[in-house]
Amino acid sequence: MEAKHITHQKVHHGKQSYRCSECDKAFTVKGKLIKHQMFHTGEKPYQCPECDKVFLAKKGLITHQKVHTGEKPYQCSECDKAFTTKSNLIVHERLHTGEKPYQCSECDKAFTQKSHLINHQMFHTGEKPNQCSECDKAFKWKSELFAHQRIHVGERPYPCSECDKAFTQRSHLIKHQRIHVGEKPYQCTECGKDFTHKENFISHQMIHTGEKPHQKAFAEKAKLIRHQVVHTGEKPYQCSECGKSFTVKTNLIRHQRVHTGEKPHQCSECGKAFTQKSDLVVHQRVHTGEKPYQCSECGKAFTHKSDLVAHQRVHTGEKPYQCSDCIKAFTRKSRLISHQKVHTGEKLYQ
Repeated sequence: MEAKHITHQKVHHGKQSYRCSECDKAFTVKGKLIKHQMFHTGEKPYQCPECDKVFLAKKGLITHQKVHTGEKPYQCSECDKAFTTKSNLIVHERLHTGEKPYQCSECDKAFTQKSHLINHQMFHTGEKPNQCSECDKAFKWKSELFAHQRIHVGERPYPCSECDKAFTQRSHLIKHQRIHVGEKPYQCTECGKDFTHKENFISHQMIHTGEKPHQKAFAEKAKLIRHQVVHTGEKPYQCSECGKSFTVKTNLIRHQRVHTGEKPHQCSECGKAFTQKSDLVVHQRVHTGEKPYQCSECGKAFTHKSDLVAHQRVHTGEKPYQCSDCIKAFTRKSRLISHQKVHTGEKLYQ
């Protein structure tokens, strides 16, 4: 008892005798230091006999085993829903009380769980911690990364029961199925045109409102700051070979390959090499036949996103490229350029 009393007194006196050699964190009890060191060694001594999952602490194992036994000892007094852990019950009870203790310092939005706040804050910081190892594309959430990776492996786990088409995401399948049933739930109040999908309906409405559909807007402050460099004209990254300047350092690195001739990204099928990985990824679709960009209105698929964007204008009626000499407008810039030759007298085909 005397030894326990001495150990306890260290809490009040602030005495921490046991220090971790890895991170310099100190503890009043040797046992706590030993447990802490497992974080550095990766040791997880407590193993579940049912599924071989391992845990750092015995308490974690005991909580986990309730998954196998089906035990849910923590019950909500409001709706009788039961939980395996007390912490999950506490979080659930906030649905009834309306309590949201985790508030965003940027926009005052509040959340019931800390994890939801952390996910939300990524909108403000622009952080995308989940990066694809194949093409370096990054995502905010792990679920988005998993869905994206199916493009590389060719996995399409959501097949359409009506036709042979299959999709990487369930939401894409649901949208596609509207083509078969003829469902068009979004109707324009101005002209009566119906749309299968909300995004195409919104784009179409801009024709009536006069709103510029290509006006830049950003969900993240970091992206807005990067974009504003376009307007300020600031280009701090200069090429030492030709003096050309760039707004972003990565663009300078890519440009320098023009001078060095470096093409580090090579196609394993035909040996063709590229200066950028993104160009290689697009090129490989020639061999795989992959067309990852699908029109949600008619199901037509494209290898390039730009082709999909241009195609969708057929459905929305949007014609953003207008001739300055007459009132004629076009869905693609290339068609406007061809048309303008009528006014200049330039021969279309030489």
